[in-house]
Amino acid sequence: MNASAEEMLQRGAVAWLAWREQQSTVPNLSDARLMRLNLRGADLHDVNLRRADLSDAKLVAANFSGTNLSNTILDRADLVEANLQSIEMINGRARGADLQRADLSNANLMASNFSHADLRSATLATANAIAIDLTAANLRAADLDRICLQRATLSYADLVRANLAYADLSQAILVEAELGAAHLYRANLTQARLYRSHLVSAYAMFANLTRANLTSADLSWANLTKANLTGALLQNAKLRGANLSGANLAGADLSGADLSGADFSHTNLQDAILDRAKLTDETIFTGAIR
Repeated sequence: MNASAEEMLQRGAVAWLAWREQQSTVPNLSDARLMRLNLRGADLHDVNLRRADLSDAKLVAANFSGTNLSNTILDRADLVEANLQSIEMINGRARGADLQRADLSNANLMASNFSHADLRSATLATANAIAIDLTAANLRAADLDRICLQRATLSYADLVRANLAYADLSQAILVEAELGAAHLYRANLTQARLYRSHLVSAYAMFANLTRANLTSADLSWANLTKANLTGALLQNAKLRGANLSGANLAGADLSGADLSGADFSHTNLQDAILDRAKLTDETIFTGAIR
């Protein structure tokens, strides 16, 4: 009796590869139960793994490119250096998974749960991550160039030195997120919730922070040159030494903010609220519009 695709995969990556090379059609592993299997280096490209359970599986350097992983469970799976390019993973789960140096470029991760996942140095460039849950995920030094993170949850996430150039973070939740030295060039953070977040030395030149909530955020030494902060909430924020030259802060609320040594040269401060803001002799307002 011929073994099923699930049975062959349970025999390991080597047996699976030999079997798959003999198949004329793409294997269907939807609803498969594959927990805790050791599938290091397995070739699973283009396979249908919808609703499969791969929790706690060893999938180091496995090839999932083009695979359908929608509603699939990958909780605590070891996916270090896995190839997940262009996967379809809508409403999937990878809570606590190890995805260090994994490639998720062009992936569709909409509404999936990656909370507490380790994505250090992972690539998520141009991924569709609308409404994804990355609560407390480690994305340190990850490449998120041009990623779509609309309405995503990244509270308590570590994004230190992450590349978020041109990323869409509109309406995203980044409460107490770590964004120190993050690259946010031309990122869209419209109406993002960044209160108590840490953006020390972040590079956010030309970033769009219209109506963003940065209450009590730490933006010390951040580069916000020509950023759009129209209507932003910056009450009690720390902007020590920040570069806001040429930025648009029209209607922004900076009440109680620490503006020591900040550069507001040629900045639009029309209707901005500066009540109780801390100013020093080093705070620059040359050419500012007030």
